[in-house]
Amino acid sequence: AVPGCVCGVCAAILCVSVFLRSAISQPPTESDTYTECTDGYQWDPQTQHCKDINECETLLEACKGEMKCFNHYGGYLCLPRSASVIPAPDPPSQPGTNLESTAREPFNPCPLGYEPQGDSCVDVNECERDEHDCQPSQQCINIPGAFICQCPEGYRKIGTECIDIDECRYRYCQHRCVNVPGSFSCQCEPGFQLAGNNRSCIDVNECDMGAPCQQRCYNTYGTFLCRCDLGYELGPDGFACNDIDECSYSSYLCQFQCVNEPGKFSCQCPEGYQLLGTRLCQDINECETGEHQCTEGQTCVNIYGASQCVDTNRCQSPYVQVSDNRCVCPVTKPACRDLPFSIVQRYMSITSERSVPSDIFQIQATSVYPGAYNTFRIRSGDHDGDFYIRQINNISAMLVLARAVTGPQEYTLDLEMVSVNPLLSYQTSSALRLSVYVGPYAF
Repeated sequence: AVPGCVCGVCAAILCVSVFLRSAISQPPTESDTYTECTDGYQWDPQTQHCKDINECETLLEACKGEMKCFNHYGGYLCLPRSASVIPAPDPPSQPGTNLESTAREPFNPCPLGYEPQGDSCVDVNECERDEHDCQPSQQCINIPGAFICQCPEGYRKIGTECIDIDECRYRYCQHRCVNVPGSFSCQCEPGFQLAGNNRSCIDVNECDMGAPCQQRCYNTYGTFLCRCDLGYELGPDGFACNDIDECSYSSYLCQFQCVNEPGKFSCQCPEGYQLLGTRLCQDINECETGEHQCTEGQTCVNIYGASQCVDTNRCQSPYVQVSDNRCVCPVTKPACRDLPFSIVQRYMSITSERSVPSDIFQIQATSVYPGAYNTFRIRSGDHDGDFYIRQINNISAMLVLARAVTGPQEYTLDLEMVSVNPLLSYQTSSALRLSVYVGPYAF
């Protein structure tokens, strides 16, 4: 143990007085083969005295933690860094004793924290001299006459320790806050990114950053939406666009045939028809376009979906042709007795599956004799009763389709008008030979 006394504590500075401890040894005689010194001293052969050992220099980590090593005669002290050691006056020498002491600190007439320099007192920089008690994690800052221990940014001092400040308690971040030792970081929810102040979150335009939308991308607050072009629908993953098969939804999109295409559909018409607008089919008049194979002796007749070449002279014996499409049976020929006097050729075309009953052709008398009564009938060609005549008045009648018919097929009907004059006891008849072509489709 080292004799000494603690004189008091003032302004957190411990003042310690340590009395000098004498190292007393007996002077060696010529017969002595060794020299003995007390603890804390060692024999110096040059001076022939016991010399104090500076344990603060010779011992590794003589003081632990935040304690500072102070050497004194015959030992050392571990004191807080703010403590000061004031050496006491040397004790009187004893007869026959050799005393070796280190130089004592000079008298300091300046206030605490200052030291004399010439005729003035200057501040002692305890931080540079390592004469402070700041923790390793703290920063020593010199101030006039003293020093302070400052915690790093993000810490606060509680007692002598620096404790991390949980900045997330103060809601500095707009979205998420992550506290880390001495600091914090802000994080944003998906679809946002940190603004320049590293605290606020701003929307990310995913559409400009390569969003996985196959066709169209719409940025929204915090996210984005994928949309598809007309004719496509969004897939289950929300990104891909799948073609819509419009043709499978309805059979009324096209009059004939619907063809699905990527993102759209188109309508097609059968041979002999052309597209009218986007969905209807219209018959091509091959007789007008010249797309027929009729010869000079034939007449081109346009029918639904095609054309028909008929002979210009279709009169059969005993009839003779008197003009285009008109044949006459001379009364001078015995074979003409029971036949209509004249036959006029006409042609028409109707669609399949036509609604019935349906008026399809009107018959009109071209010559009317006073006192004559006219009647109309189907003379030949209606084997299955698909047609009938409805007389309108004395000079006209209507050919009516009685049953729905399906093409392609052809009817040749002889429609006869019988004229009777009872006053003159006169009867005659004329016929209209109507070729009815039924198209293959309902358009």
